[in-house]
Amino acid sequence: MRKYILFTLLAALLMAPVTMDAHKKKDKKYQKKTVTVENIANNAEQPMREVTVTDPAKQLYGEWDIVSMRKKKIYTIDRAYLYLDFAGGNKVYGHNGCNTINGTFQLNGNNLMFSDFITTDRQCHNVTSEKTIMHTLADVRRYSLETQYNAQYLNLMNSKGAVIMVLKRHNLDAMNGAWLIKEIDSENVSELNMRVVVDAVMQTIHGDTGCNIINGIITLDPTKDMAIQFEDLHSTENDCEEIEYETSLLLALERTESCKRINQNEMALLDNKGTIVVVLQRLNLR
Repeated sequence: MRKYILFTLLAALLMAPVTMDAHKKKDKKYQKKTVTVENIANNAEQPMREVTVTDPAKQLYGEWDIVSMRKKKIYTIDRAYLYLDFAGGNKVYGHNGCNTINGTFQLNGNNLMFSDFITTDRQCHNVTSEKTIMHTLADVRRYSLETQYNAQYLNLMNSKGAVIMVLKRHNLDAMNGAWLIKEIDSENVSELNMRVVVDAVMQTIHGDTGCNIINGIITLDPTKDMAIQFEDLHSTENDCEEIEYETSLLLALERTESCKRINQNEMALLDNKGTIVVVLQRLNLR
């Protein structure tokens, strides 16, 4: 179903009417405009806030990155995460930093237990042992949910109520969907009608620059809020008069480290210094 939705979005992007002939705009001077995002530099610490769980199937479903274990950050070759699948009959699957894992979970109020884990047999040399991760999951008996900034944290506790593992879910739903490239490095390029479709769940990006089709993958850093990176970006090889703007877009996407909402319809992509490199404007495709 997700692949069908993504295909529909991309098809709508490609068939949507172009508002101008980009190939005739070689001599156009695009307007410079600096967009500011409120509170980007606001580093004031916000306290953790406990969240009351009234609908676990809605509030706990989906993918959670494992960020710490027994009060220590984890370090693994691959991203360690769990996916809680309520629709599939309380199944849990994911990755322990080395191997793919599958199992089941039992949930009753604030009580939570994992069981019946099976894993693949890849050999790794992680700083954080996968066996330690699996043993910690076996000790889980309770949970609590907290939020800070735009991120949610799932605390897993042992029978004594001590937190033994912390998981984090990125709040990147706001990035999902179709977007018009409004600005690149503070330059207004909206009339070029460059468009992308972002899927933060499937971790893919597809788009149409008006000259070429671009594709790439998305990677997430569980240690950072609203962190998003675009990698393995490639495009078809048509040569167009506005190719320099396509190149600028690809370079800006490669520099992206995080995202930030500007308003209800616009998102900013930021580099590692917090500077806006791309401004996206949401497209409401039928």
